[in-house]
Amino acid sequence: MEKNLPACPVETTLMLISDRWKVLIIRELLDGTKRFGEIKKSIGAVSQKVLTANLRSMEHSGLLTRTVYPEVPPRVEYTLTETGYSLKPILDAMVAWGTEYQQKNG
Repeated sequence: MEKNLPACPVETTLMLISDRWKVLIIRELLDGTKRFGEIKKSIGAVSQKVLTANLRSMEHSGLLTRTVYPEVPPRVEYTLTETGYSLKPILDAMVAWGTEYQQKNG
């Protein structure tokens, strides 16, 4: 499958993680594999529909994998791929910047 990516690398990054929920999903999965309910509970105010759409989009982009276990009830787990984990330095920089901003302005 060929992807039409923007010429600008910053635009490419934003295309993949620009949604606020995607960044929070990545934050949660940096700690390891989680089930849908765990992600939803830790993020909070996101609706099931929006969370599902974001997880599917991230799976399609290659940022995470979705594993379905053939059990009753079905168990689904999400794990960051190597590409997803490679976003950790970006999130670390966001944490450092946000902390500094809060200290100066909060």
